[in-house]
Amino acid sequence: MPAGTYWKSSRVKKGEVERPWLDKKDPRDKWNTIFPVAGLVLGLIVVGILIWDAIRSTPMHKYCEVLNENFTSWNSSVWTYEVEVGGYGNGQFEMTTNTDENVFIKDGVLIIKPTLQDEKFIENNHTIDLRGQGCTGSKWTDCVTTTNTTNSTIINPVKSGRINTKLGASIKYGRIEVVAKLPKGDWMWPAIWMLPKDSVYGDWPRSGEIDIMESRGNNKSYAQGGNNVASSTLHFGPDPDNNGWWRNQRKRQAFHTTYAEGFNTFGIEWSEKYIFTYINSRLQQVLFNRFKRPFWDIGEFPLASSNGTRLINPWKDTGSNASPFDQDFYLVLDVAVGGTNGWFEDGKSGKPWIDRSSLARKDFWDTRDEWYKTWRQGGQMEVRSVRMWQQEGYNGCDMNTED
Repeated sequence: MPAGTYWKSSRVKKGEVERPWLDKKDPRDKWNTIFPVAGLVLGLIVVGILIWDAIRSTPMHKYCEVLNENFTSWNSSVWTYEVEVGGYGNGQFEMTTNTDENVFIKDGVLIIKPTLQDEKFIENNHTIDLRGQGCTGSKWTDCVTTTNTTNSTIINPVKSGRINTKLGASIKYGRIEVVAKLPKGDWMWPAIWMLPKDSVYGDWPRSGEIDIMESRGNNKSYAQGGNNVASSTLHFGPDPDNNGWWRNQRKRQAFHTTYAEGFNTFGIEWSEKYIFTYINSRLQQVLFNRFKRPFWDIGEFPLASSNGTRLINPWKDTGSNASPFDQDFYLVLDVAVGGTNGWFEDGKSGKPWIDRSSLARKDFWDTRDEWYKTWRQGGQMEVRSVRMWQQEGYNGCDMNTED
């Protein structure tokens, strides 16, 4: 072909090729636009409804401030050390002390730090008797414990701290917010919780218990959830063997982190019509109970206990679905260690003791080389602030200011 010339088809001339798709469009094409747009609009509507419902279901009340604690110093008019060796009904392994070894303030932060027990008290026969030394327990076993090398029973293998506001701050309905960083350390059991100031319905759990936050110091690989999981629970029932906690427990997992990596706000809002807990935002709820049914009905308790004693509804005469959560409660902060009540399940993630064993404490102590090394970086609960508010209309709160 000579230079400067181009090949042309002798069969088809320009403009003679038919292109019918330009004149007639497929009627189905419009749905390729309609469906995505409709889906986007519907999604926005659903999100808007969820946000509206969340806001609607978390009403705000007017409050009087009861406590605003920033831990510039130890406030003995508000806080009380609990000093015991009895395990607090859970078979916990720690001895709680009133010393600055386990509870202290540093740079405006309250620190509750578990430590090892003195080895000489465990390897040799020894008795710890806290009577006359500030023991806060009500029973002899709360105040006295013994190491007996003959039968391998030992005193509490660790020391820790537990403090409360019973003396200086309690509320009947209101809000609490605790800004805290949870500990890192195997078999630690940090908790932010509430107990009744006066057990008006009887001994635990008749008068209730409110667990704002409980967790574990184990890392996130722990089978039951470590410090990446926080739970909230309501305890109630006619006796310790009939506790309806399992019907009112919820968990929240940290998103791509743990609750030991930084400070979080653990909160509760509580009124005569509802109670809910949250983490960092009132919209990030953990547990919510609207008090729609009496707690006796929620618990579905049997007619009699295991020994044949008839169970009586302790809240039957109150006329309130909130009972037993219709009285003054105070705040408790602590870091427990171990325990034999099932909080750490037997056979999970190398748990070194068995709950039913009489040597549970000794088995735990004997493996200290394994678990104590996990306490060295972050093995403490740090609390930056505690705020408590009383709902208007109760306990003399008649202020017309809204928080």
